[in-house]
Amino acid sequence: MKKLLAFLMSMMMFAVLVAGCGGGDDKAGGKAPAQKFINIATGGTAGTYYPLGGAIADILNKNIPGCNASAQATGASIANINMLQQGQVDIAFIQNDNAYYAVNGTEMFKDKKVTNLYGLATLYPETVQIVTLAESGITDLSGVKGKRVAVGAPGSGTEANARQILAVYGVTYDDIDVQYLSFAEASSALKDGNVDVAFVTAGHPTAAIQDIATQNNVVLLPVAPDKADALIKEYPFYTKVNITANTYNNQAADCPAVAVRCMLAVTDKMDADTGYAVTKAIYSNLDRLKAAHSAANVITKESAMDGMSIPVNAGAEKFFNEK
Repeated sequence: MKKLLAFLMSMMMFAVLVAGCGGGDDKAGGKAPAQKFINIATGGTAGTYYPLGGAIADILNKNIPGCNASAQATGASIANINMLQQGQVDIAFIQNDNAYYAVNGTEMFKDKKVTNLYGLATLYPETVQIVTLAESGITDLSGVKGKRVAVGAPGSGTEANARQILAVYGVTYDDIDVQYLSFAEASSALKDGNVDVAFVTAGHPTAAIQDIATQNNVVLLPVAPDKADALIKEYPFYTKVNITANTYNNQAADCPAVAVRCMLAVTDKMDADTGYAVTKAIYSNLDRLKAAHSAANVITKESAMDGMSIPVNAGAEKFFNEK
């Protein structure tokens, strides 16, 4: 009986050893890749960041061995920077101007500088659209003095955009009747005649402006090329864009504008090898992003450093420098 028990025990030990050695092997006979969890912070579920974040998670899971990526809805740029800093997420969608403020400790990050923020890539423009109605008679930003201007919610990226752009036209908040309104509030106020001009920073066409244009003769105020040059010289995160004719109802001509850019950011916790693998996976599968949202149609490897406002992850930089 003792011999039988000893034999059974030895067989059980052998089985455990075999399972321990072979259970973690992949099909090729090597070790399975270590699990790499990547949490992606996006924005609200109705916005652009959320579907693109889901697509990126899918791309990473399918193209990086051992990757377990997931996207989560968040409060967007400012909240995402804070989540990155606190180590709650690994990749975040943010606007490049907000990234610039964070790294330099200005605007909403005054006295709260974020020193460990790095960029992976910039994706697509988020255009600063300056909207009025034809009945206002305003055709140029220099004509807004004394007018009611919706500049965005207090402390928002849009509010900073408005202040900076007005400044290159020689207009300060002392010259206008400032209205701190969200996109939705500004849209309603324009339609109701309670504001004269509204700043909206979003990919164009923007649903809120399309809504106004269905029943009103919308006019987009241009940012002249020389004013854009002056703006970019002081704030390098801006880029020039063109809002083409017929983007909105009754828009007869192109409108020169400026834009900030949606970007992907990480912290110094992401090593160069991971940064390289992530950017390579994303830019090798752009069709998947384009299927998730039309905003991705303009994403290219060649434009990935346009408007990059902060230092770049070394692995991402290596990938984009490859021919």
